Amino acid sequence: MKKRWVIVGLSAALGWLGVAQAQVDLSVLDKDMAGPRAQVLVLGSVHLAELADGFQPGSLEPVLERLAAFKPEVITIEAISGESCDLMARHPTVYDPESISPYCSGTDAAKAATGLDVPAAIAEVNKTLADWPTQSSPAARRHLAALFLAANDPASALTQWLQLAEFERRVGDGLDDALVARLDKLATTNSEDSQIAARLAARLGLQWVFPVDDHTGDNVAIPDAEVGDYANAIRQAWKSAETQTQPLRKHEDELTRRGDLLALYRYINRPDVRRVQADSDFGAAMREASPGQYAQIYVAGWETRNLRMVANIRAAFREQPGARVLSIVGASHKPWFDSLLGQMQGVDVVDAETMLQAP
Repeated sequence: MKKRWVIVGLSAALGWLGVAQAQVDLSVLDKDMAGPRAQVLVLGSVHLAELADGFQPGSLEPVLERLAAFKPEVITIEAISGESCDLMARHPTVYDPESISPYCSGTDAAKAATGLDVPAAIAEVNKTLADWPTQSSPAARRHLAALFLAANDPASALTQWLQLAEFERRVGDGLDDALVARLDKLATTNSEDSQIAARLAARLGLQWVFPVDDHTGDNVAIPDAEVGDYANAIRQAWKSAETQTQPLRKHEDELTRRGDLLALYRYINRPDVRRVQADSDFGAAMREASPGQYAQIYVAGWETRNLRMVANIRAAFREQPGARVLSIVGASHKPWFDSLLGQMQGVDVVDAETMLQAP
């Protein structure tokens, strides 16, 4: 069993409490590092569930081809992990169950099939993956898919399911009729987790994807009497920037109607597009001047969420120096992800616009 170590900074461990000095330039710490640098590609995505009914998952194939060419060894997604969902469920006075329910699916069916609650299922997943063979049997994949569902990690369960031959996608090895039906439904769900992350992971022979989303950081405490003012301040900020965002939205809608998803992804990952979107949302919120500074609270929650998400991404490849990492996330997060990940030691941020160009 691997022992977990909590890393303490050297100065703290030795009790050095010097007087504040000029800021340390951390960007040069890795200039003489040994070994390859990690390559992290942040793919800003539309939320596929919000596209029109005519959306065809097959239109994503050119995007998948270019992402496969990057050859990621780690894929992260904008989903909350089973561990985090379990934590929030245990603190209903801190995290409103109604607010977190859209992000945390229930595991009752998987628990009934496997006999495992979320913590026990996570332990079994980790144990299984630690001894995962180079060539796995269909029975082992079905069993691991069941464990992932019990651990509240449906995208990883789908990753296993998609690596099974059609005739092997059946009941058995921990999967009952209800879980098989859920996996079949996940395979046709229009979401980035299912149609991009899980399919790409299965294509590349990866065993799981890493959920890195966080909604503890933006769990802002607004008194009931002030909720209306809070929401109105944010709406006013957005309205003030409509002239900036309307042309961008119109172009995105046109690319979507044409079914040109590769062009759409190239567009939304352009730095100039992301710059306008960031300013019209969070820049506008910082400029919003109504009493209470509610829009600035919104920005603080957003930044805290992004900090915790990026920390989760870093944790996903902390034991793999030099890894190739693909992070799939709503496009609004991309500027924060690129900026924060670019500050990490031994990490290079890959240009998404270039990666999405023709090979």
